[in-house]
Amino acid sequence: VDTVGSFDPGRQIWTFQDTAPISSYVFAFVAGEFKTVSRRVEGREMTMLHRETDAAKVALNLDAIFALHAQSLDWMEEYTGIDYPFSKFDFVLIPGFPYGGMEHVGLIAYRASRLLLEQSPTLVEELNRAQLVAHETAHMWFGNLVTMRWFDDVWTKEVFANFIADKIVNPNFPDIDHGLSFLVSHTPPAYAVDRTEGANPIRQPLANLNQAGQLYGSIIYHKAPIMMQQLEVLLGEQLLQVGLAEYLREYAFSNASWPELITILDRLTDVDLAAWSEVWVNSPGRPEFALSGDAAEDTAAELLTVSDPMGRGRAWPQQFSVLNVTSKERQTVALGADNASLMIDWNDPESGSSALLLNADGKGYGLFTVNNTLFEQWHSLEPVEKGSLLINAHEQMLDDPASDMLAYALKLTQFVRQEQNPLLLQLILQQLASLQQQLLSDAQRARLNPTLEDALWEAVNAQSDAGTQKLLFQYYSALAESPQSIERLKEIYGGGVVLEGLTLDEDERIRLAEILAIHLPEQAQAILSAQINATQNPDSRRRLLFIAPSLSRDPAVRDEFFNALSAAEMRATERWVIDALRHLHHPSRRESAARYVLPSLELLEEIQATGDIFFPSSWLQANLATHNSSDVALTIRDFIRQRPDYNPQLRMKILQEADGVFRSASRRRPNNGFRVP
Repeated sequence: VDTVGSFDPGRQIWTFQDTAPISSYVFAFVAGEFKTVSRRVEGREMTMLHRETDAAKVALNLDAIFALHAQSLDWMEEYTGIDYPFSKFDFVLIPGFPYGGMEHVGLIAYRASRLLLEQSPTLVEELNRAQLVAHETAHMWFGNLVTMRWFDDVWTKEVFANFIADKIVNPNFPDIDHGLSFLVSHTPPAYAVDRTEGANPIRQPLANLNQAGQLYGSIIYHKAPIMMQQLEVLLGEQLLQVGLAEYLREYAFSNASWPELITILDRLTDVDLAAWSEVWVNSPGRPEFALSGDAAEDTAAELLTVSDPMGRGRAWPQQFSVLNVTSKERQTVALGADNASLMIDWNDPESGSSALLLNADGKGYGLFTVNNTLFEQWHSLEPVEKGSLLINAHEQMLDDPASDMLAYALKLTQFVRQEQNPLLLQLILQQLASLQQQLLSDAQRARLNPTLEDALWEAVNAQSDAGTQKLLFQYYSALAESPQSIERLKEIYGGGVVLEGLTLDEDERIRLAEILAIHLPEQAQAILSAQINATQNPDSRRRLLFIAPSLSRDPAVRDEFFNALSAAEMRATERWVIDALRHLHHPSRRESAARYVLPSLELLEEIQATGDIFFPSSWLQANLATHNSSDVALTIRDFIRQRPDYNPQLRMKILQEADGVFRSASRRRPNNGFRVP
């Protein structure tokens, strides 16, 4: 431990510095409080430090945690041809850690809950754990062995780690469609930024190191891997692997920039990668694709047009497939830097654009037109085709102010009852949560909720897979609003109703207690007091004590708690702060919580100065994600308008996280000026 931090014996505090370094964070290290487990796995000595008091939970996860690290190390050595470059490899699991992981040389730090899974974890939770371990392990090469020259290239270490992590985990999950996994993991969060007024390029300039944390976000973590996937399609897997290995050898224990990698890769291909990179890496946004028919006498042809929504005449060279859902004919579209349009010829003269699914393989990037009648062919589609259809339809719905969001939400509830693929099911549930909690009006939510609750409850009871049942129950309990559903959750929490196959461990009981406290305000104090007393894990108990005021039925108590967050010491454990803010802004409370929006924006610069790298975005997301009124939209617009010299990076973050507010408000009053172009 002492190789990566310093210990203050008087305060019993370890201080660790970010690898970057951007900021520091601290955690208590009281003698005996951290337990150690050492193992030798495939010839590698590793030690895990943790604070978990539930010995059964630790035992349940130990084999998987050590095996995942060993497998990731082996994979990286084989892929790069470079042995693990450092003298030791250990990891520490920290409750409330602000990041999923942090790649300190010799001692990776993880948020404990990301590695110590509960009984019957969902497949997505297991996959996310494997990807996190692979990501942090890959950083030992990409980020630590070779480090970016300056923070305009901080994204390089993240994109390599994320892109490589997806490759590492594939052999461990043979039953998963990894094309679908890549699609649903990266494309929705990338679009969630690139569709906004605050869209930023992958590579961003940075004048001062003290603002480096503002560069992090979904564009780095999710659009950049999509860009790398397209680069791999362009070069081929083998050439990209050769180029990355050469890059690591040439700049080992040194610094490098993205252009220096492009120079290496340029030697391996005739493609002008510098020009390719200019659009993909150095500019924000996404192209828009549309189809129009141009049928000949004995063939069917569709004109695929590509446009730059920012009017800059850019083209995003890329490859993706187009599927004729009726005939199952498939074609690969390869767009170059000079393609503004492309004719697609079909053998079936009856083909038309209504039968075509753009980006059927999920590898493309952009706003793809889609005909919603394709949902009628749902059961004939492969998993990645279903994922692409869902994403295309969701993005088109958001882009079109006249689209019927309620109709789309009701369509999704049908698939909740039918879909068995956990990756697709989670994507469907995420879209439904966004619609129900922000995008729909109160009247639309009232029409959706009975159908949504019935569909979720039916699916919970019909599901035989314990992990998928848990996923469905989590969304059912989070989205439930009717008195009948809340009373059902109370019975489950109290043990009066037992669902076969569903185990409520301590973390799940805590989550349910928080939900019940919001929906049953008269009983909130009793529910929370009983849960605090029953909670065995001391870290979980401290968290509950901290967030309890955010669950109070008394608005004055909630106001006092929010106002207290202006003090930096109250924000010390950022994960707890974010959880509390989500309670304050629960959809059932958003009318009273609207008064927190302006002060939350006024605190943002201090949040950036005192918090960790992801805290500004998380802070904004937690304060804005459920609001949809014109008044809140106007508050945000006025805040930005009145500060013409405001930090441009923070301004972008506000516009990114406020996108849902603007789009929702524009549908309430189409002429109020809030429509997002």
